[in-house]
Formats: sequence, structure tokens, C-alpha cells
Amino acid sequence: MIHEIFPVGPLACNCSVLADETTRLATVVDPGDDLNKIVEILNRHQLTVEQILITHAHIDHVGGAVQLKRLTGAPIYMNQLDLPLLKMMEMQAGWLGVAVPEVAAPDVDANDLLALRIAGQSAQVLHTPGHTEGSICLHLPAPQLLLAGDTLFAGSIGRTDLPGGDLRKILGSLKERLLPLPDDTRVIPGHGAATTIGHERETNPFLTNS
Repeated sequence: MIHEIFPVGPLACNCSVLADETTRLATVVDPGDDLNKIVEILNRHQLTVEQILITHAHIDHVGGAVQLKRLTGAPIYMNQLDLPLLKMMEMQAGWLGVAVPEVAAPDVDANDLLALRIAGQSAQVLHTPGHTEGSICLHLPAPQLLLAGDTLFAGSIGRTDLPGGDLRKILGSLKERLLPLPDDTRVIPGHGAATTIGHERETNPFLTNS
């Protein structure tokens, strides 16, 4: 499996390009900005994008999705509970002092337990509300990989003081949806360094004290 992880945009969102080495079919997760970086990686590996997945509708994760769809024709998957945040894109851009990106409703609702194929592997959507109402994580059991969006970070969790945030809900999502995963599950958060479920279970203060 090809898996490229790289920061995009002013908040250094972790964008992932995952692809099957044989079919060269790719999934792009959280193309928040810097389409030139994404296209360079797609071209370098000679990949065709078959789906665009958004973990939540904050500008730094969704800002480049429509442009990427226009370039590739690939459908956008996002949980529909975050549609109100798309309507707040002008406000979100104002928070960062950046231009307002073009956004649109997703082509597919990434609802809880939706089954997917990512890079030739079985994958599943886990609805993990709390950072936003429609936040999702993407779990690939075979390689023990979790694309966690802004639900879980190395040593921390997603902030809950923005519209749609709820501390009780995010703690519930972590306890009920993520902590049951195997300890050796590699976690790629929405920002910052990778970690594992086991490491966070033992050391993350939000989890050890909950």
C-alpha cells in the first residue's frame, strides 16, 4: 500500500494519499489546501483518485476538496451532520484570515459504519462526534490503521470550543469507538505526529483521567 502523509495549509493539516500499488487507485483524505502538493504526489505515483474523504468540515480539512473533485472527477465523502459548518465557510475563513474556498455538499454521506475500500483494503467509517457533530475516523483493520481527523491527537484530543464541539460527546467517542481498537493500531491524527491507540490509552491525560 502506498501511503503519503503531508501537511497542507496554514494549520498544517495532515493530508493522506493512500493507494493500491497494483491498481494505482487512490483515496485522498482531508485535502484542506495546497492542491499542487497533492497533484505532485498523485502524478509521481501515477495514481487515479477514486474517492475524496473528509473527516470533518473545518476549513483546514475540506478547503481543497471541491478543487480536487474538479481535477479528478472523484466523489466527495463527508458526514452530512457537518453540513452546517460548510455554510459557515466565510466565518471560518475569517478566523484564519484566508480566502473563502469553494465548498459543496458531499456526494456521499459518510455515515457510521459505512464500508469502504481504501488502497485495496477494507475500511470502515467510525462516526466520532465531539470535535464537530459530523466528525468521522477511518479504520483500516488489516494494516491496523486509523485516520483520526481531529478526534484524537498524540497526547491530546480535538478542541470542543468551536461550533459543533461537545466535550462530553468527544470523550464518549474516544471511549466507545477508538479505545476498543487494538493497541498496535497506528493513529494518523489531523495534525501533528502519528501515535498508537496503546500509547494514547496509557499516556494521554484525556483518556487516562476519563
